[in-house]
Amino acid sequence: MRRIDILLASELSGGLAPFRHDQFDVVLHRWTDFAELPLIEGALWVFIDWVLPEMSGLELCRRLRADSLTAHAHVTMVLEEDNQEDRKRALRMGADDYMVGPLTRTGLLDRVLGANIGEQDSAGIRVVTQGELMVDVAAFQARFQGKPISLMPNELRLLRYFIEHPGRVFSRTQLISALGKQEPPVDERTVDVWIGRLRRALKGVGAGNPLRTVRSLGYVFDAA
Repeated sequence: MRRIDILLASELSGGLAPFRHDQFDVVLHRWTDFAELPLIEGALWVFIDWVLPEMSGLELCRRLRADSLTAHAHVTMVLEEDNQEDRKRALRMGADDYMVGPLTRTGLLDRVLGANIGEQDSAGIRVVTQGELMVDVAAFQARFQGKPISLMPNELRLLRYFIEHPGRVFSRTQLISALGKQEPPVDERTVDVWIGRLRRALKGVGAGNPLRTVRSLGYVFDAA
């Protein structure tokens, strides 16, 4: 199965339940904190409303194109009405296409699954690195100085997320949300278990301890 991750900057009529169609797994994320992305594991699509509470849809589109993690996302601008000037402005700011709202689950899935996505398009991010640490997403393998790091799936995904966001402090709740572990609910102390295993694995291959505990806040990955 190939995966498609969809970020939604506003509420979606019809809900956010995952969807499977032929060879695709479609995962929908309600994206409320525009400063932090969830863990993206497939091809990335973003649907942006023309008007948002925090900023304009055009400004959010600009920020997506300026961020290396989202620069190649497929961005659809959801217009309030079929206005020719608005369409032109959306495309000039970097949107790939547009549609007229309100956005519904059926309309969203029809748009994405009707796009004839190829295998290369749905591959998503393949490799992330930070110094001598590397996570090969496609192979589901982490390495330090070329040496494999033995990690369980949650710890591997957590390492990738930290590498993608060095220097940022994340609470336990934010990490649970980023890894898509809200349903069924995960106890926040489970994050401490993941962190402990990840630290031991990194130390075991000589990578030290780049994961720092920030008292009363959470954890941060200190880049070398």
